[in-house]
Amino acid sequence: MWIEWLFLWAATAAGLLVTVWIVPGIRVRDAGALLLAAVILLLANSFVRPLLLMLTLPLTVLTFGLFVLVINALMLMLTSALVPGFEVRGFGSALLGAIVMGLLTLLGLLLLGWLFPEHTVIMIQTVPHGGREVPF
Repeated sequence: MWIEWLFLWAATAAGLLVTVWIVPGIRVRDAGALLLAAVILLLANSFVRPLLLMLTLPLTVLTFGLFVLVINALMLMLTSALVPGFEVRGFGSALLGAIVMGLLTLLGLLLLGWLFPEHTVIMIQTVPHGGREVPF
């Protein structure tokens, strides 16, 4: 269990570092602030984000899931408020940071699926109209 949390923390820290490099409105003072921001963001995404997702489910459905980006931006802003040395300047920067973090997460999941195909969660298999399976 601790290995998974350490891996998630390291991946979150790496994602935050790339986001700081790409998004001009997000800054970090030093490595300590970055590592603490990764811990706080991981905890916020684990405990606060699911509650917000449940409360805003109708709005998320109405916007075809795009409201999740707003929630992710709010998690970055919450992290900024709690971690000295980690700064997010405005909601626009937080939203752009949420998009970058989301794309990095998608890239990381694709990379993990490529590196460890035996642990891939999503499998797609097509069955033609005749009902016979097509091997890939």
